[in-house]
Amino acid sequence: MVNEHKNIKEDILKILYTAKGETISGVKLSAALNISRVAVWKHIKALKESGFDIESRPKGYGLLNHDDLLLPFCFNEEFEKKIFHFQKLETTMDKAKILAKNDAPHLSVVIAENQTTGRGRLNRKWFSSKGGLWFTLILKPDTPPPLSYIYNFAASLSLSRSLNRLFGVNVSVKWPNDILLNGQKLAGLLSEMETRGDMVEFVNIGIGINVNNSPQVYEPKAVSLKDVLHKTVSRRLILETFLDDFKNQIQTPAQPIDCHQIIEQWKKQTSTIGSRVRIETTGDVLKGLAVDVDETGGLIIKDEAGESKKIIYGDCFHT
Repeated sequence: MVNEHKNIKEDILKILYTAKGETISGVKLSAALNISRVAVWKHIKALKESGFDIESRPKGYGLLNHDDLLLPFCFNEEFEKKIFHFQKLETTMDKAKILAKNDAPHLSVVIAENQTTGRGRLNRKWFSSKGGLWFTLILKPDTPPPLSYIYNFAASLSLSRSLNRLFGVNVSVKWPNDILLNGQKLAGLLSEMETRGDMVEFVNIGIGINVNNSPQVYEPKAVSLKDVLHKTVSRRLILETFLDDFKNQIQTPAQPIDCHQIIEQWKKQTSTIGSRVRIETTGDVLKGLAVDVDETGGLIIKDEAGESKKIIYGDCFHT
């Protein structure tokens, strides 16, 4: 019965989505789904309560912001079966880990409209309210663990390029895993890996983008696309554009990834190189001028004594 109700709700959403915001009468929904109008009303009510933007109108129902819907059937055939959508999760990273261990295919995407315990690097809390784009990529590359770092760089490169291309905004990447818009934090990335023998079993990359939400309530130095563009934008368009760019970068799981090209392209998108930085690592703080990122993704800085140092992990702050 639960699955039957779930299918009916999905069918209602498909009909409303196909209508592109136009009104669909309860009579038409009732006939199409072979259920009573009372049942239609109950399912619509449940969908509203779970967070879907459905408007009740004098002559029926309409789906608001239909181009923002992130359900699997909204995507092209290549990605439709790889999209795992949830209204609420503790975190997409935890769900993606379970799915990755249960044969979710390469380049699967786990999406949540809300995360109750979203996290960033060093287990910091990541506030992820409605209107943002919160998802985790599941990757299953045929690669050894020492090369897994490149997928995080590829993802941040694809995301920054996609946002610049779509909206013409001043987006840059900050080492190692942030996306900045006009110097403020727009998005963050977090990666986790598991191995099997001497090869990667999966790499999961969690990505949080402030799109139509208001992150300043919790993060005063953060910004959203809506803040800058002064309008709501389609999260689905962002995700589709990003996935296409990212897929083209990494190619197929069995094809060697071009680490050199990705790092070189990433350096063209970064605002870290050339900036004075403070790097906080476990038990240490380093200050200096960021001068390069090497082939392994390590940040090269020239410290206050004029010595070059390579940093492979840490929190980076532009000063």
